[in-house]
Amino acid sequence: MEIILNGLEETNKFAIKLGSLLRPGDLVCLNGELGAGKTTITKSIGLGLGVEDYITSPTFSLINEYEGKYPVYHFDVYRLENAEELYDLGFDEYFYGRGVSIVEWANKIEDFLPDERIVLDIENPDNTDKRIIKIKVFGDRYKEILEELDTD
Repeated sequence: MEIILNGLEETNKFAIKLGSLLRPGDLVCLNGELGAGKTTITKSIGLGLGVEDYITSPTFSLINEYEGKYPVYHFDVYRLENAEELYDLGFDEYFYGRGVSIVEWANKIEDFLPDERIVLDIENPDNTDKRIIKIKVFGDRYKEILEELDTD
């Protein structure tokens, strides 16, 4: 599925709705160039999950944790140097734990991701507020989410 979001308001509305549909154990993977809007979308997903803290990119710590309706684990693996760093984080405890995991630059760790997940490939074609999001889902749970997103 591909959607076009014209401006920050549409982007936020989409991501808040996505967040409201997520449950513990869900995994959202975000891919796109620098400045594509991965962290902006993460912030709005967090709002949909009831996160009140200001969400920032965990670029130097690799993961930030937030409390909302469920725990939210926000990964940014852009600076990840090797797979051992993922093991040191105990990434599988997050992915299969009691919270929702959001991974920026997920394509860098594709071999370590669970088979079931939702992937958003984000493009910013004009360097404006317009976003093109290609959504891929893996697993029945994520097909349900996609259907809910498609009802707007």
